[in-house]
Amino acid sequence: MIIKNIELETVCGIASTLPENTLPEIAFAGKSNVGKSSLINALMNRKSFARTSATPGKTQTINFYNINRELYLVDLPGYGYAKVSEQEKQKWGKMIERYLNSSKQLKAVFLLIDIRHAPSANDKMMYEWIIEQGYHPIIIATKLDKIKRSQIQKQVKVVKQGLNLIPGTIVIPFSSVTKQGRDEIWSIAEEVCGLTEKEEA
Repeated sequence: MIIKNIELETVCGIASTLPENTLPEIAFAGKSNVGKSSLINALMNRKSFARTSATPGKTQTINFYNINRELYLVDLPGYGYAKVSEQEKQKWGKMIERYLNSSKQLKAVFLLIDIRHAPSANDKMMYEWIIEQGYHPIIIATKLDKIKRSQIQKQVKVVKQGLNLIPGTIVIPFSSVTKQGRDEIWSIAEEVCGLTEKEEA
């Protein structure tokens, strides 16, 4: 994907009405400190377009990034941050649920998991929940640059077993530092959005 144009088009809070977009959407879910904003910035070839924060749990909105006026990257609120009240967590959960249930254009959900650790209870819950909503999440194993090359296969196995993944689920090791995995994520996004033929034409 050659990025020509990016626009943060819609920011939805808890009480906001979700947009009725006509372009395909790709959503990204993940724990608060898993590197979601860094991934989205890497996909968009920008250093700080998506707001990264030193304080996890800051993304409390659903952000719609319009890419080349062809598709949306949708940044969902991070989950599982301890310092946020239960009430607040439930609101975010409802917000994500509302989006997954009501978006007519959602083509794929990417779930981000930190490759260095076994998936948390929140990660497992999110994975199962996305499946319950009728989607088969693609797993992005983030922070790849923080482990040795020799550990990659072992840690991917830890992620697969920890989430009890449905056989055949795609797992993409990714680093926002080296950009490894970026092209693979884009090629899946383009394929599910039906943009591959258009690109080749």
